[in-house]
Parts: sequence; structure tokens; C-alpha cells
Amino acid sequence: MNELSKTAFVKRPDLYVETEGEFAGWRTWSRDSFETHNGPFWHRVEEDGRVRCAFRVEKKHLNGMRNVHGGCFMTFADYCLFALASSVLQGPGVTVSFGCEFLDAAREGELVECEGEITRAGGSLIFLRGVLKSGERSLFTFSGTIKRVKRKAPAVASAVAT
Repeated sequence: MNELSKTAFVKRPDLYVETEGEFAGWRTWSRDSFETHNGPFWHRVEEDGRVRCAFRVEKKHLNGMRNVHGGCFMTFADYCLFALASSVLQGPGVTVSFGCEFLDAAREGELVECEGEITRAGGSLIFLRGVLKSGERSLFTFSGTIKRVKRKAPAVASAVAT
């Protein structure tokens, strides 16, 4: 087991690891109800330390043309941003920029996977890019920026003079 797989997800109490089926051993997060409803989306750390993300296309992911809905690709790519950044994010973050290109369609039953990378991680911003594929076929490219969010201390109630 590499160092990333030991430490990258320690601060995520909402981490869920699948125990059965095609994605046994893969991880997801349960806190984001939008992703949970629209997924399931999965990620795992490979032996070489790279993060791999995937989902199996179901009927609920399709548009009226029976192709994966563009919003599904975008939602999955945003999920991938955070999985790819997990080793450096080390806390909460928000997407502040997202760009994408639709290259090809995916259909029910296909496995959609993400290959991606961190292009730069600064003090408050993390820049990433990736491509969604089905087999060797590129479906969707994306880039995004995550902003680290600092937790604010609870406001202290000040005494009011009476």
C-alpha cells in the first residue's frame, strides 16, 4: 500500500468503501447528496499512486437520445477533481472554475473512467485537468480549479450592556 492510500482520505468521515460487486474496494463519499443521487461515482488509488475514477453508465444517466447526459459527465468530472486533488487538498474545498469539451457519447452499460492530474497546487488554489474515457475512446475533457476553504472559528457572542 502506498503512502497516498494510507493518508489521503483520513480526514473524510463520510468515506464509504464498497465491499461487493464490480467496485469492491473502491471509495466514494456519502456527504454530497447530489453526487450520491446522480452516481454512484467511485475512485481508488492505484499501485503507482495515481487516483483512478469510474462509473458504470445506468439508464438514469441517459438523456433523451439514450447517450450519457452532458450534466452527468460534468457532475462526474467535478467529482473527479476532488478525488484527484485528495492528496493535497487535506480539508474542505469548492470548485471555483470548470471548463469542458464534449468529444463523444457514452451509452448504457459502458464503463466511464477518468485519467487526470494536478497541474499545480498552490497555497489556496489547486489546478487540475482530466479526460473521461470508455476504453480507448475519449469522451470528455475538462479542467478545473479548487479553492481550499479555511474553517472559520465559531463567532463568540459579545456581551450586551443593559
